[in-house]
Amino acid sequence: MRTRLLRLLRRPWTAALAAVALVVSVLVAMPASGAAAATCRVDYAVDAWAGGYTARVRVTNLGSPVNDWRLTWTYTGDQQVTSAWNATVTQTGASVVAVDAGWNGALATGGTAEFGVQGTWRSADPLPDDFALNGSFCGDDGGTPPTTPPPTTTPPTTPPPPSAECSDAVICSDFEDQAGPEPSGDWRFTAPDCQGTGTVAVDSAVSHGGGRSLRVEGRAGYCNHAFVAHAANLSSLGPVLYVRMWVRHTTALPTSHVTFVSMPDSTQGGRALRVGGQNGALQWNRESDDATLPAQSPAGVALSRPLPTDGWRCLRFAVDTSAGYFDTWLGDEQVPGLHTDGVPTQDVDQQWLARGGAPRPTALRLGWESYATGDDTLWFDDVAVGSAPIGC
Repeated sequence: MRTRLLRLLRRPWTAALAAVALVVSVLVAMPASGAAAATCRVDYAVDAWAGGYTARVRVTNLGSPVNDWRLTWTYTGDQQVTSAWNATVTQTGASVVAVDAGWNGALATGGTAEFGVQGTWRSADPLPDDFALNGSFCGDDGGTPPTTPPPTTTPPTTPPPPSAECSDAVICSDFEDQAGPEPSGDWRFTAPDCQGTGTVAVDSAVSHGGGRSLRVEGRAGYCNHAFVAHAANLSSLGPVLYVRMWVRHTTALPTSHVTFVSMPDSTQGGRALRVGGQNGALQWNRESDDATLPAQSPAGVALSRPLPTDGWRCLRFAVDTSAGYFDTWLGDEQVPGLHTDGVPTQDVDQQWLARGGAPRPTALRLGWESYATGDDTLWFDDVAVGSAPIGC
C-alpha cells in the first residue's frame, strides 16, 4: 500500500520576491504483506514566476546503499531546464535526467542528496510526479509509472510574477533620497580607468516613478567614462544574482561597442562584466578577453534585441555565480541571444563559454562608456539587486 501526498505551499509575499512555493513529496506507508517498499522519496520545491522557476530537489534513498545515483522525471508542461547546481541535469524533450556531481554520489539507506535546477516555461508548469531513482520509481514497486490522477490541489497555470517591490534587496533605489543635483549617499560618481566629458546628475524633471531619476550624458570617444557606483558589496549574493532597472535613452544603440552597466568581477581580477550594445543590439561583454554574448555575427545579433528609445524600458538579468549561466529579459521577454546554459551554441555563447568561468560581480555601476562613436542621454530609475527574482 502506498500514499502519494501533494502539498501546495504559498510563501508570504515579500518585498524581494513574490513566488509560488510548490512541494511534491512521494511518501510511503507501511507496505502490505508481500508488497515491495518504495526505494526513494523526492521533495521537489518550486519558486515560480511568470516565465521562469527554480526548483530545489531532495532525494532520499529508502533502499539499499548506492555509490552513485541517477534521478529521472518527466515534465508535463513546457518547462525547460536552463541550469543546475550540485548535479548534472540534462533534458531531452520532456524527459529530465539528473546525475550526481561525484562528491555527493554515495547514498546510504536513509541518506539524502540535494540539488537545484533553474528553468523557463511559457504556458504551464505542473509538478512532475514520476520520479525514479536508478530506474526504480519513487513510491512505486519498480513497475509502471504511477497512473493515479493528481490531487485536485494543483499549482496555478499562471504563477504570479516576481514582485516589483524590492525593499529586502541589497540595492533598492528609486533615487528619491537624492536631495541635490549631484549623486550622493550610496551613489557616487566614478570614472573607471579614465574620465572624459560625460556627466551624471540627479534629474527631477524626468522619472519612471516618483520625482527623481539618474541622468547620464554619455559622450563618445575611447576612455570617456561616466558612471555612478553603488556602495553595496555584492560579493555575498547568490548563488544567482538578480538585477532589475528601468532605463530610458534617446539615441539608438550604435554599431560600435558601448556599455551602460558595468560590474567589477572578481573572477576577472576586478575587470568588468558589462551590459551594453554593439551592432545596434543589446549585448554582454567581458572586459578581460572582450568576449561577447551573443557572438557578433549577423545570426548572433539577430537573436538579441535593440533597446527601444520610445520611453522607459524594464531591463532584468540573472547571473549564476556558481555555474556561470546568464538570463536576460527586456520587460517580460527573455532575450534568446543573451542566455547561456553551459552548452555551447553557435552564434550565441560558443566563444563566451570557451574562454571564461563563472563570474562573481562585486558592485554595480550605471552610466556610459563608448569605445568609438556614440553619444547618448540615458536615465535610470527603480534599480534593484538581490538574491531573488525582482519583477518589472
